[in-house]
Amino acid sequence: MAHVAANLIDKEDSKEFADLLTESLGGQEKFTGNVVNGTVIAVDAEFVIVDVGLKSEGRIPKQEFSRPGEDPEIKAGDSVEVFVEKMEDRNGESVLSREKARREEVWIELEKSHKDNDRVTGIIFGRVKGGFTVDLGGAVAFLPGSQVDIRPVRDVSPLMGNPQPFHILKMDRSRGNIVVSRRAVLEESREEAKSDLLDTLKEGQVIQGVVKNITDYGAFVDLGGVDGLLHVTDISWKRVNHPSEVLQIGQSIDVQIIRFNEETQRISLGMKQLADDPWKDVADKYAVGTKFTGRVTNIADYGAFVELEDGIEGLVHVSEMSWTKKNVPPGKIVSTSQEVEVMVLDVDAEKRRISLGLKQCQENPWATFAENHKVGDLIEGEIRNVTEFGLFVGLSDEIDGMVHLSDISWEDQTEEILKGFTKGEMAKVKILDMDPGKERVALGIKQLSEDPFEGALKGLAKGAVVTCTVSEIQDKSIEVTVNDGVTGTIKKADLSRERSEQRPDRFAVGEKVDAKILSMDKKTRKLSLSIKAREIDEDKQAMKEFGSTESGASLGDILGAALQEKEGKDAQEAEAKEEKPKKKAAAKKADSKKKADEEPAEDKEKADASEDKKEEKAEEKPKKKAAPKKKADKEES
Repeated sequence: MAHVAANLIDKEDSKEFADLLTESLGGQEKFTGNVVNGTVIAVDAEFVIVDVGLKSEGRIPKQEFSRPGEDPEIKAGDSVEVFVEKMEDRNGESVLSREKARREEVWIELEKSHKDNDRVTGIIFGRVKGGFTVDLGGAVAFLPGSQVDIRPVRDVSPLMGNPQPFHILKMDRSRGNIVVSRRAVLEESREEAKSDLLDTLKEGQVIQGVVKNITDYGAFVDLGGVDGLLHVTDISWKRVNHPSEVLQIGQSIDVQIIRFNEETQRISLGMKQLADDPWKDVADKYAVGTKFTGRVTNIADYGAFVELEDGIEGLVHVSEMSWTKKNVPPGKIVSTSQEVEVMVLDVDAEKRRISLGLKQCQENPWATFAENHKVGDLIEGEIRNVTEFGLFVGLSDEIDGMVHLSDISWEDQTEEILKGFTKGEMAKVKILDMDPGKERVALGIKQLSEDPFEGALKGLAKGAVVTCTVSEIQDKSIEVTVNDGVTGTIKKADLSRERSEQRPDRFAVGEKVDAKILSMDKKTRKLSLSIKAREIDEDKQAMKEFGSTESGASLGDILGAALQEKEGKDAQEAEAKEEKPKKKAAAKKADSKKKADEEPAEDKEKADASEDKKEEKAEEKPKKKAAPKKKADKEES
């Protein structure tokens, strides 16, 4: 009985203890995995001792009671919420966590902020792969690198350890993942500031900004919520090769709003507009023809830029660098930062351009040569180059003259004549023309001798009829020579007045023909002739001398009448000639009659017979001459 009574007492005591334990735990039925209230019993260097009403106290690391970068503010007697991981460990101590308790509290608040799209405050305290870790008051979130700022940030150290506003992009409580963004907050703030700023902006306004980014073509400046572009040409009046020469990221600068497009919200900025324009009086200060000393700032393929003063640059074109060096890169004549003397050639203040000359400050070898020589002088020089269009002959150490292909020989003006010349040999030439302004000296070799063509042309003129010798027969023309030196061409259509006779094959090489000169080409040294033109001219002359066609007579009738008239004149001349022998014969007959009276009758008869024969012969001669003319008359008719 005593044993049973003892058991009943133990059961009652156990029940009372359970009731007391339940009461002390505030009615919580379960400890493990829950957040409970505890009291800080003691604080040492590493741990905080917390009593949550279990059989034993729990020890929590001291750093769990502080935020990153801050010292823990905890002391004995403080009431705190902790998370019970285990009722007791192998040492009999309760396993508690302040961080997990805080995380549970924070998760509830963060879920509410995420649902309401509110901002949360966090501290960037670590770097991980692809981004950073952020403490959101006990809950650790991930901040991707692309969400740190609107533009890529090279150095985030100024942002670490400082409270920053964030937006929650994604939450997963089961996995304990939170993704936040600082960029979303900045964009919202920027849009708010941008709308306020755009309402106040106007062209010509001077405003302060911060250089946010630098490119090859300029710099982007943050004006306080909106960015503007500061082009490289608007940074300074002087040449700026790259914006980084003048600006740095993060630098505060004063800029002027040059252009503002309200529709596209693009803002163009300028720095040089805040300073005086050095081009204002440039035309008066840099007069054409004056010489200045400047510094080479940039070299391009087409020339070099020379700085005359801050903000004033001029261009020395490659053609104005040297009197003698042609097609040479400017970099081989001048170098960057070199001090050079230049002459002002032209000033265009509106286009902000100054043309400079380098060679004008040096002696002009072309002008010097022109002063010491005149057209017609004979000189000897070295052949420095042989090209397809002529020869270049050295006139001095610096300049060359050119002998054109057409001025090498009177006879041969083809490229074959160039094979007789080699680079480096000496050649005697004659000065034909000099132009120092264009830097040219024209030379000639054929002018050293007389032109054989000019001699052969003596006595020849356009429209003259000449006797030619056929030298070559071609399909559509014949080649002829005149005066044993001048060549000419008679085209097929000019071979005859009659179309049927316009055949080159009816002529033979060596045959002599008469033709009229149509033209004389001194350049090709050839004549153009025509047999047809000569025949037409002869017909016109005959019509002019012997009649006209107005009466209706044909050219054959006119020529026939002319031949008959000519034949009549010839007959009269023949009769006149015939009367002379008859008179002589009559005189001789009278003399012989006197003698006959003295001579015998036989001798008288012989003399009479001899005289009769002479008379018959004198009558036959004019008849024979007239016979061919009558025959020609018949053929003409």
